[in-house]
Amino acid sequence: MATRKRNRSNSFSRFPSPSHESPSPSTPDEDHLSPDYIPGLFNDPSTSDLLLRLSLDPSLLASGSDEPAPTPPISPPILDLHVASSSLRRARYFDALLSDRWRQDESSEKSPRVITLIVGPSTTATCRRRRPFDGHVAVIRLLHTLDFAASVHSPTDALDLLPIASELLFDDLIRYCLRFLDAVPWTEEEEKLVLTFVPMLQLHESKDLLSRIFPARSDSSKSPSEKMLGDLINSAIHAPPNSATVKTFVAKILRDYPSIDSKTMVLDSSFLQSLDAVKELMGKYASPDFRVAGNNDEREAMQRLHLHAAMTNIKHLYWIIERMVEMRVADNAVKEWSDQSGLSADLLKALKDDNFRNIAPGLPVFVTRCTLKLAGEVVSGHTLAPQQTRTKLVKVWLPVLNACRDLASLPGGSQRTVFHELEETFLQIISTLPIADAQELLHQCLSFSTRNVDDCPHLVNAFKTWFRRANRAPQGDP
Repeated sequence: MATRKRNRSNSFSRFPSPSHESPSPSTPDEDHLSPDYIPGLFNDPSTSDLLLRLSLDPSLLASGSDEPAPTPPISPPILDLHVASSSLRRARYFDALLSDRWRQDESSEKSPRVITLIVGPSTTATCRRRRPFDGHVAVIRLLHTLDFAASVHSPTDALDLLPIASELLFDDLIRYCLRFLDAVPWTEEEEKLVLTFVPMLQLHESKDLLSRIFPARSDSSKSPSEKMLGDLINSAIHAPPNSATVKTFVAKILRDYPSIDSKTMVLDSSFLQSLDAVKELMGKYASPDFRVAGNNDEREAMQRLHLHAAMTNIKHLYWIIERMVEMRVADNAVKEWSDQSGLSADLLKALKDDNFRNIAPGLPVFVTRCTLKLAGEVVSGHTLAPQQTRTKLVKVWLPVLNACRDLASLPGGSQRTVFHELEETFLQIISTLPIADAQELLHQCLSFSTRNVDDCPHLVNAFKTWFRRANRAPQGDP
């Protein structure tokens, strides 16, 4: 409110008091300055009782160069409009000027009374009309016609008129322009102009526009953008299987979103939600209390339900991990995955169950893919996991890898390649660990050699590396 009042007081100081003198004759360029003429309504000498003289602020004539000012100085262009005082009073500026500052001389000549209005930079800077007085002429004409719809056809038109209407306190036009801006879409450039103008308005005038371009205050720890990103991720992972374009679209939105911190927070939250769902479902499946409850048919139905749901959520988890890896924000996910000894134990129990292979045969492969993605981030150096995290990651998930490899019912081809890649990745991580920890874990990797020895050079190289290091004398010994 204070800003608006200050702007208005400055406006009064720029507009000189009206003069009783007749205007001096001028010969402006008619093509450049002449406004519209509406017989009997606007700029008609026969029906007007005032002459409104628009004069361009001399400061707008400055070229901005260092050249000296011309002698004699250039006179600013002027434009005279024949207006009706009753129409001007629709603007509070003119109403105050005519009521409080006008002193009519009853004995003056019959020449029309003159009001001079200085057109300053505050209103011309935002007006993109071709001629210097066009914006003011348009507003003065609207004071007479009130035909706002005929003059405002686009956000640009409204933004041209608003600063002038605000200077003159033409409330009806201000309200119409704001209603128009509220109702139509904007370009990015138009939105920037709206943002520059909103501070000049009172709160009750601009609240609708503010709600469109600024989020509402909220007690939530998440910003509106973070909540939207979370909702998009949730929509993507729960989209029907044939809606691959939804996942592709959301993945692009995440890639293009500028804030790494927001993306990390949202993806971490979604990761934990899906991980908790998998843990809960696998825990129910592996629970001995559940296995003795109810009859066989009920147990089998519940087992199928839990495993199918676990399979769905592990697919969700894998898609989220893919996004984390793509954006290199998987640090927290690596740490969480290395702490899942309980989930690993439940999976080992499930892998030993004959029913499991029939109900969810693809689950071991997706679990392995999740582990491979996160372990790959450690090996590549994109996630700088501490030594303890690296050790736990292999120690927790190596038994699951061995159990998955040993399932005779698993198909061959590309799925077996996933297990082979995880073997190599685990061996690379083991090579980063202290010799004692590496020795313990390498013993558990012997099952990698169940194929032809020539097919497991990664295991041979891992042992050669370990023996080379272990055969060195301890540091500090002579």
